[in-house]
Amino acid sequence: GNVSFSCLEPQVVPVTFLSSNSYLALPGTSQQDEVFVSFQFRTWNKEGLLLSGKLHQSSGGFLLYLSDGRVKINLHKTGRVLSDIAAGAGLNNGQWHSVSLSIKRNRIGVRVDNDVTLSAHASIPLQIYSGDVFYFGGCPSSGNISECNTSFGGFQGCMRLIYIGNKTVDVISVQQNGFGNFSDLQIDLCGITDRCLPNYCEHGGECSQSWNSFHCNCANTGYKGATCHYPIYEQSCEAYKHRGNTSGFYNIDSDGSGPLGPFLVYCNMTDATWTIIQHNSTNLTRVKSANRENPHTVFFKYSANLEQLQATINLADHCEQELAYYCKKSRLLDKSDGMPLSWWIGRTNETHTYWGGSLPAVQKCACGLEGSCIDSQHYCNCDADRDEWTNDTGFLSYKDHLPVTEIVITDTYRPNSEAAYKLGPLLCRGDRTFWNSASFNTETSYLHFPTFHGEFSADVSFFFKTTASSGVFLENLGIQDFIRIELHSPSEVVFSFDVGNGPSEVRVQSHSSLNDNQWHYVKAERNVKEASLQIDQLPQRSHSAPPDGHIRLQLNSQLFVGGTASRQKGFLGCIRSLQLNGMALDLEERAKITPGVEPGCPGHCSSYGNLCRNGGKCREKYNGFSCDCTFSAYAGPFCKKGKHISAYFWTGTSVTYNFQEYYTLAKNSSSHASSFYADMTLTREAIAFAFRTTRTPSLLLYVSSFYKEYLSVILTRNGDLQIRYKLDSHQDPDVFSVSFKNMADGQLQHVKINREEEMLFVEVNQNERMKFILSSGTEFNAIKSLTLGKILENSDVDEETMKANSQGFIGCLSSVQFNHITPLKAALHHSSSAPVIVKGRFTESNCGTLNGADSTSSETTHSFADHSGPIDEGKPLANAIRSDSAIIGGVIAVVIFILLCITAIAIRIYKKKGIYSKNEAKGSENEDSAESALKSELSMQNTANENQKEYFF
Repeated sequence: GNVSFSCLEPQVVPVTFLSSNSYLALPGTSQQDEVFVSFQFRTWNKEGLLLSGKLHQSSGGFLLYLSDGRVKINLHKTGRVLSDIAAGAGLNNGQWHSVSLSIKRNRIGVRVDNDVTLSAHASIPLQIYSGDVFYFGGCPSSGNISECNTSFGGFQGCMRLIYIGNKTVDVISVQQNGFGNFSDLQIDLCGITDRCLPNYCEHGGECSQSWNSFHCNCANTGYKGATCHYPIYEQSCEAYKHRGNTSGFYNIDSDGSGPLGPFLVYCNMTDATWTIIQHNSTNLTRVKSANRENPHTVFFKYSANLEQLQATINLADHCEQELAYYCKKSRLLDKSDGMPLSWWIGRTNETHTYWGGSLPAVQKCACGLEGSCIDSQHYCNCDADRDEWTNDTGFLSYKDHLPVTEIVITDTYRPNSEAAYKLGPLLCRGDRTFWNSASFNTETSYLHFPTFHGEFSADVSFFFKTTASSGVFLENLGIQDFIRIELHSPSEVVFSFDVGNGPSEVRVQSHSSLNDNQWHYVKAERNVKEASLQIDQLPQRSHSAPPDGHIRLQLNSQLFVGGTASRQKGFLGCIRSLQLNGMALDLEERAKITPGVEPGCPGHCSSYGNLCRNGGKCREKYNGFSCDCTFSAYAGPFCKKGKHISAYFWTGTSVTYNFQEYYTLAKNSSSHASSFYADMTLTREAIAFAFRTTRTPSLLLYVSSFYKEYLSVILTRNGDLQIRYKLDSHQDPDVFSVSFKNMADGQLQHVKINREEEMLFVEVNQNERMKFILSSGTEFNAIKSLTLGKILENSDVDEETMKANSQGFIGCLSSVQFNHITPLKAALHHSSSAPVIVKGRFTESNCGTLNGADSTSSETTHSFADHSGPIDEGKPLANAIRSDSAIIGGVIAVVIFILLCITAIAIRIYKKKGIYSKNEAKGSENEDSAESALKSELSMQNTANENQKEYFF
């Protein structure tokens, strides 16, 4: 028959709707009671008009459109919506989708992708007849076509395989003006651009796009910015510390905007900031029955991968990891053949046979280096091969070998042979890049580095300080492209660049001067979407890139830091912590060999001194600063951490804190001293302390003055709290009593006293604050010293204060603060440097943290049960009898104590023997508590070695 050896496929001619003004008008058959239109479309936009038409002999029509990625059909008449149904979802994904619309009599339906489950139908109370024209993608801008007036705009994307009725539309004929009409179309080509291929969203950011641009969703990536390029976490614990953060868990991103992601660490914010990275096996593990053929091997998995760990270690000044190896007849080295019997493996997968506290490649333990091994013929304690527990323990600190990833043990196969090991977390200290800096001393000096790499995304960050009004921070050039960051004026920084679209710039204007010799932070980023610039905490400024412009940054010259290739507009000042795409540049090493540039920058306290709180003093260091909390009421890296410091005062104890730094001048005549210290005048005091005692009367606190003014806080004979202010040497003191309870009851009492000129506020045990008015004055002039306990110097005080001072204070004082001074802290922790004098017996105690119920039982060293009440000076005979009774009772107590000690020691020896026998019988039944069991065995071993001494006692 009539056979053709070919298969004619229908010609597929796509149409591109280039803008929101594009449309395709095609004729229809009027007055038909059935309407059927189908086509395929492809778009990235969530909204857009797909198809519209007018109904015959009616003022109504229909709209087929995209809304939030769904196809919707809207049938309306005279402003009234007759039907509004939807089908499909996520149809703006850039893929081809088919849609078919059918209207027959009073039924309307729409189907998506020929899927019955993606279809929708509705009945309408109206007989429908078709119009004479269908508009695809939009409507002509001229004329009044009411059915095309939509709020969601025209369609941008592609269409193909358009059918009206059962006939395919020949788009080529439309192009040749055979029929229909169109505007702003691209025929026979789908010109849609896939802006997410390649994906410019970094670090796992999700890309979505519209017709003109793309968007990156950076949620849960740890990064921010238009392309998820810049990290939201700091690179190190050191950086967190100098933002004022305290110890805790933090995410760090060791390579900044590089490919490695963030991970969780613990930052221990002390004077030296430590980064602590845990692994999965921190407990003590015991090993038996291991030999070379069947070794015991353990792998350690850290909370970060090896690349992240390496970046963290490279960033740190120092890293270490404690490795403890306990052994009983288990050697580390076989001396007969020189082969190791146990070893460990580092992150580079190399085997190491040196142990904690030793050096690489020496195959020794710490005792071998120190010459302190239990057997001088060996370099490790364990190699003595003794039938008793010993250990080789110390820190591994060679950064290139850390962290420990694997331990192998082979010598626990002989009778009574056993080993145990424990690997601590990885500890890293400091950040060698955070303080890496250089000082530029001439306008013609600069540092040069290899060219800037970052074709699509690049970021620069650094700190600077200067007194100059302008200067270039850095510059990198290409044949046409360039980047430059400069201080354009004393209060403006400019980031300028060209990637082939013409020069552009981003400016940030500061309300205050930037040439104030304080450290200021600069962060600039350029990516395919935008360029941005941020200074300190000011709002970030950005400049959008053209959607279809050049995106590659092509540079070929060296990177100039602190100047330009032309040696003009050089920078005078300091630059610190310069990073390009998360990689630190070593300014100090390059500065050592560059004329006009010096390594390091002094003066960190001028910018960071405000982090030292509560009277802490900022101390300069070569690579940063530290806060000296010696004279502060607080502790911690920034003198922000409060601490309950308590001490027990005995009879005659006196602690005197001198407010004047040069106290020796006070030994001169009072007139000279008072004139010298006349400027030490207070109009307000903030006093807080806690105490516990059973003795009355008692002197709690006394503040003296060179002008014979004073403040005393006492307990009266009946246990009332009394505050006595004398701010005028010619008047009697103001006396204020708080007498709602006996405060000498052995319970812990909290007192707060605040004075603001003549207003005095007192709060006891967090009860309602009481208010008093002073009449003796408002100024506390030339204050001299603060005394806790007994006043030892000659003082012109009132009679009640003298009575309270007769025995001073016996009991517990805790958390004493006078403004920002903590005399107890100074006396206990800084007695050699602080201006404090201690007389009598004075010991630190935890008495300030005990509750009232257990105070007498817990404080055995100074039980308040021994102090039955105030001493009655009017009954000397009774006091003498009490004194004799106390001596006799004391002798009896000492004898009983000695007998109890002897009994306890005998019981301990008996129990240790019983436990040892029991453990020998039970073997290794308690493997689950390996660490406790080993400590018990070590304790019994030490006890056995010391038994002779105990029996002798």
